[in-house]
Amino acid sequence: MSGPTLIIVALASIFLLLFLVIRTKLHAFVALLLVSLLVGIAAGMPLSGVIESIESGMGGTLGFVAVVVGLGAMFGKMLEISGGAERLAQTLINKFGEDKSQWALGITGFIVAIPVFFDVGFIILVPIIYGLAKKTGKSLLYYGIPLLAGLAVTHSFIPPTPGPIAVAKLIHADLGWVILFGAIAGIPSMIIAGPIFGKYIAKKIHADIPDYQKIEEQEFDQELPSFAMIASLIFIPLVLILANTLSGVILDEGNTIRSIFTFLGHPFVALTIATLLTFYFLGVKRGYSRESVQDIATKALEPAGIIILVTGAGGVFKQVLIDSGVGDVIGDMMVGSALPPILLAFLITAFVRIAQGSATVAMVTGAGLMSPLFDTLGLSGPVLGLMVIAIAAGATIASHVNDSGFWLVNRYFGLDVKDTLKSWTIMETLIALVGFAVVFILSLFIG
Repeated sequence: MSGPTLIIVALASIFLLLFLVIRTKLHAFVALLLVSLLVGIAAGMPLSGVIESIESGMGGTLGFVAVVVGLGAMFGKMLEISGGAERLAQTLINKFGEDKSQWALGITGFIVAIPVFFDVGFIILVPIIYGLAKKTGKSLLYYGIPLLAGLAVTHSFIPPTPGPIAVAKLIHADLGWVILFGAIAGIPSMIIAGPIFGKYIAKKIHADIPDYQKIEEQEFDQELPSFAMIASLIFIPLVLILANTLSGVILDEGNTIRSIFTFLGHPFVALTIATLLTFYFLGVKRGYSRESVQDIATKALEPAGIIILVTGAGGVFKQVLIDSGVGDVIGDMMVGSALPPILLAFLITAFVRIAQGSATVAMVTGAGLMSPLFDTLGLSGPVLGLMVIAIAAGATIASHVNDSGFWLVNRYFGLDVKDTLKSWTIMETLIALVGFAVVFILSLFIG
């Protein structure tokens, strides 16, 4: 099949995917599988080959993603149940003082979202926002935007959250580089979109605690886990993964220390260690029975299952694009583009994000489309880490009425649609633009 025809197939597949998700409300998992089947058939693949590509794409992706997302979900659930998120927030607010509580909340969100899903972290911590706003009489946005920015930045940029994990797997990026560049891009993004923008928008929009939200005075339970324990548990897997990456750069292959770090720093091992420690220190040691810990872990896998399946379907889409030859044509076409690959990755993902709303779908679609180009150019190492953050930034931009996060903030802060667009949507866009600007500048020096 000719190159132009394959390009038409690729473009048609993107528009069909958007139509199925947006207009027919078909679940993203089914939509991605259906579009993958149709791409394979339209591109002239043998029918048996289409099925083989689906099996290969699903298995190759989930072999990694399912383990990491599953372990991360159980780790985060134990942190949620134990009150670890509240401990982090309260300790940081006490350390920073009430006048700098914006910064404390931004940092809290940044740390909490590493093991805890974005919406869960927000719902756990929103009573603290209510308490501060009630006490000071300031707009909920003064405290809420920094918290949301911290949560959103880490949710998009730093593994083991599902989005960057999925993209890293699809484009074969090293997680250590992703964590490093995610933090480098994420910190300025959180500062600008959080405390700085939060202070500005709170003067423009005064959001009061909605009447339909039950307000309870926050009593800090002395039995909550210690700040040091929670911070240690969260940072253990990140440090191990980074140690693996850095030892691979510094030490020669075959070096015993490098081999040990390569093993301990693999995401499977690092997260298994962290999850087991969490089960013990936040579960068994705090009086939970083994059966209770098991029930908590099982419940954690329910929301993780949806993310795992959508990511797997994204892997299928990528594999069919490659096996059908569409990927090579897209790669060759993009190689001839005047735009740098990192900018292309950002723009394509941003288009999908704005069109259909889901950051996860935008990430896996953007990674699937860009993967052939990265292979053609022979990109590897730290450059791929930068590409992951560029794709993640594109998938963060301009959250609006087709995104569930938009309505979560709208309801908890009692805002109308216009004010939610002025606050939440602009905050998300600032995160995307600042994060992308940082990795784009880094890409000029890392090649």
